[in-house]
Amino acid sequence: MELKKGYFITFEGADGCGKTTQIKLINQWLNENSIDTVLTLEPGDTELGKSLRQILLHYDKPVANTAEAFLYLADRAQHVKYLIQPALKDKKVILCDRYTDSTVAYQGYGRGEDTERINYLNNIATEGLEPDLTLVFDVKSETAQKRVGKDKDRLESEGMDFHKKVRQGYLELAKKYPHRIKVIDANRGIEEVFSSTKEAIGELLNL
Repeated sequence: MELKKGYFITFEGADGCGKTTQIKLINQWLNENSIDTVLTLEPGDTELGKSLRQILLHYDKPVANTAEAFLYLADRAQHVKYLIQPALKDKKVILCDRYTDSTVAYQGYGRGEDTERINYLNNIATEGLEPDLTLVFDVKSETAQKRVGKDKDRLESEGMDFHKKVRQGYLELAKKYPHRIKVIDANRGIEEVFSSTKEAIGELLNL
C-alpha cells in the first residue's frame, strides 16, 4: 500500500508503560498491511546516538540536569537530520519510541527544569518537526515500576516521586496538545491496549 506522504508517529509514556511492546506489535501489523515502516527510538538510533545513550542511561557519576537535557537534544538533532527526515521524504511511516515529549516530561516535570526553555530547545533540535500523532501510554506509577523489574537503568532507578511527576507531565501535555496527543489506558492487558492503539493509528492512516 503506497501512502501519499510520510507519517511520523511517536510512542510515549513512563518507563514500564508497555509502549515498546505496542510499537513492535504495530510495526508488525502495518507491515502485514503492506505499509513500509521505520521502527526507531530515542536515544540511540544513530551511530552518534548509541554513544549518547550509553552515557545517558548508564553513566554512574552525577549529571547536571541541564547537561542531561542537552545530551538528549544532541541525540534528537542527529536522529531527525539523518533518519527521520529522510524516511519522511521516502513516504515511510515512522514509529518512534520516545521523542520531544519525553524531554518535557522527564527533564521538565520530573527534574523541575523550565518547560518553556525545553520546548524552545526541542524546536531547535528538531527544526520544528512535530509528530502527526503521539500516543501516550498511561499507567499507574506503582504498576509501571513493577513492570520494569529490578534491572533498572539510571532514570528507571529514580524514586517514585520522580516517576509520578513524569506521569503527570505526560497527562498535562495531552491536555495542552489534544490535536496531536492521544492517551491510551495502559493499565489493561496487552491485547486490549493493542486494539486501542490500532484504532488510533488506523484513523490517522485511513486503514
